[in-house]
Amino acid sequence: MTKSCEGCQNSIELDFDFSMAFQPIYDTANARVWGYEALIRGTVGEGAPTMLARVAPEQKYRFDQACRVKAIELAARLFPADENLKLSINFMPNAVYEPAACLKATLLAAKRSDFPKSAIMFEFTEDEEISDPMHLTNIITEYRKHGFTTAIDDFGAGHAGLGLLVDFQPDLIKIDMKIIRDIDTSRARQAVVSGIVGIARALDITVLAEGIETEAEFAVLKAAGIRLFQGYWFARPAFEMLPKVNFSSVPDIRLKA
Repeated sequence: MTKSCEGCQNSIELDFDFSMAFQPIYDTANARVWGYEALIRGTVGEGAPTMLARVAPEQKYRFDQACRVKAIELAARLFPADENLKLSINFMPNAVYEPAACLKATLLAAKRSDFPKSAIMFEFTEDEEISDPMHLTNIITEYRKHGFTTAIDDFGAGHAGLGLLVDFQPDLIKIDMKIIRDIDTSRARQAVVSGIVGIARALDITVLAEGIETEAEFAVLKAAGIRLFQGYWFARPAFEMLPKVNFSSVPDIRLKA
């Protein structure tokens, strides 16, 4: 029997509306869009920092739950049914009180929208300090029971670093854009990325490079063995729609129709 939690019951309602933008994740190995990350936006396009600043501590649970539902509902409407795309949803580990109980709304939204659970990836940012690593492990364990993919966002620039990989191994890690930026001219960044890729390969973890802004950055990272990419060079996020991706200027990349 699924337990309830006092934190869930005591959370207060949101006093603002929001929606989502979508940014593609590109898979170079298969020359196709692998999935889309859902990014919080205001109803007239306000950015994530503006919206997150409006979330009071007592609203974190409601906000986290509402973001999941909104992302799934929009993706169910926008994603082509025959392309086997992943939907990447950010979540706040500190807003999850009892993992099974806090998944109810997510599971109901997927069922109601006829959206496959296997298409959902939950990512949490390394920027959020985790006071109880065991609680995070319990969350990941529960999510995997339902077939969700798990990911660490902003890897390499947050609180825990490699310690997270010691405590548990997610399915995917997203290398932070601060490490990616200007990697084509930085031996230090190239060495760090090479180390991350090697560790990930040994642990059977997929690596995604985010924040790609130039062809030179992409070329270095692709040569390092990374196959999943996200960033403005591919496409900017589009509000409540899937953005078009144009790779016609790059000889060895072609987007499948």
